[in-house]
Amino acid sequence: MRIGVIGAGGWGTALASLLVQSGHDVCLWVRNPALCSEIQNKRENTRYLPGSKLPAALIYTTSLAEAIAQKELLVLAVPSQAMRAVVVELVSLLPGILPFFVNTSKGVEEDTLLTMSGVLEAVLGPVAKEKLAVLSGPSFAAEVARGLPTAVTVAATVPAVAHTVQGVFSGPQFRVYTTTDVIGVEMGGALKNVIALAAGVSDGLGYGYSARAALITRGLAEMTRLTECMDGLPQTLSGLSGMGDLVLTCTSRLSRNYSVGMRLGEGEQVEAILGRMSMVVEGVRTCRSIFFLAQQLGVEMPIVEQMYALLYTSKSPRHAVADLLAREVKAEFAD
Repeated sequence: MRIGVIGAGGWGTALASLLVQSGHDVCLWVRNPALCSEIQNKRENTRYLPGSKLPAALIYTTSLAEAIAQKELLVLAVPSQAMRAVVVELVSLLPGILPFFVNTSKGVEEDTLLTMSGVLEAVLGPVAKEKLAVLSGPSFAAEVARGLPTAVTVAATVPAVAHTVQGVFSGPQFRVYTTTDVIGVEMGGALKNVIALAAGVSDGLGYGYSARAALITRGLAEMTRLTECMDGLPQTLSGLSGMGDLVLTCTSRLSRNYSVGMRLGEGEQVEAILGRMSMVVEGVRTCRSIFFLAQQLGVEMPIVEQMYALLYTSKSPRHAVADLLAREVKAEFAD
């Protein structure tokens, strides 16, 4: 298949490499000209995916028009808050017939509180539902690039689209499952980043494994409540794009969100942390989006509320945890 990968961060680069190795013709769009030249010369994305040699057949371009020209499928791997601007520019360059889109970005747009599929529908129109798939699950770019075993989920409203994307991405070390629950997969991918920040804060404070396990479990309960309110399926949150991704990002230093949370717990300020990072930490901005979305829908999300207070009202990590623990005790599950 002729594929354009839009975004040369770690995940976009890893997926482009994976797709080339599966026999597809792939062009990777690199916004930064200096980075594009470096990747071409070294066959390595030293900024976002150091240590992984890229296939010789992978093509690179700084031209969005070239990246999407005559492509049958476009993989969107840009930060969630940049998605609308990139897709607006991209659509203006497309011919009449839209290719398939596979979104891999995890987040909720700040101004509109839309998921990424909602953003794509707003830009592309109702036809987006017939062309769009979402790929998510427990997967680190560095491990996928190394060819380590990974399993993910692809969701599409149209089952045939999900099966097409499943066939494109599946390989010996990359297993792809399908579902039609687009909103469940998207919300799992977005929400787990916020809970990973909280898990990192807990570890940064030295609260131990038991506290982290409690945060992960109660975080999953919050994720499920909001997803159900948005008509997603609760079973999706117990799968790869929910619990699987949540556990991964809450327990590994390879997770940027978890690592930032740890540094917050250790006393660093969020502005200083982000100012020294070249990669996007989706959970920080997604936390604000989820906080307002939960308020809008009337969904109780105490962990998200405390993370919002920590990130955006200068609340101390210890006070945030103390307020979580001081909440009224109740039954674990509703009758």
